Amino acid sequence: MIKYIEDIINLLKGVLVLNQSYQLDELDFQILDILVKDCRTPYLEIARLCHVSGGTIHVRMKKMEELGIIKGSRILLDLPKLGYDVCCFVGIYVDKTSSFNAVFDELSKINEVVELHLTTGDYSVFAKVICKNITDLQDILLNKINVITGIQRTDTIISLNQPIDRNITI
Repeated sequence: MIKYIEDIINLLKGVLVLNQSYQLDELDFQILDILVKDCRTPYLEIARLCHVSGGTIHVRMKKMEELGIIKGSRILLDLPKLGYDVCCFVGIYVDKTSSFNAVFDELSKINEVVELHLTTGDYSVFAKVICKNITDLQDILLNKINVITGIQRTDTIISLNQPIDRNITI
């Protein structure tokens, strides 16, 4: 009964309630495997590889997007060729739990922060930062990150190389 009432409330609020019982099948996994390897693969090429119609691929893609399985696609950049030579990880100590949202909001305004993870262990938050050089990194740390209210202190780990850069195999 409570679930029924929650569903009605969600519908009244205009929230789309998706069918969570949808199970991915072999075709869905084939589609995802192809797209993980090259997200620019046209639907008709995916259909040819999977031996189904283009319409079938379109319907499956739409369903996986609606379910939030596919959240978008990205272009991979060769950052050093664009002048971004430093990749580092910043372990951030947040002073108290009530500061998290404000810290997240402020960190999201810093373009060089490309990933942010709420973590267990020594750090409250772990951020991936991409910048042009060490001087740029110093400026980001001292004048953008460490001045955020709620951040106690940070530890920075510079990446020397990234020998593995991939999506998970499905």
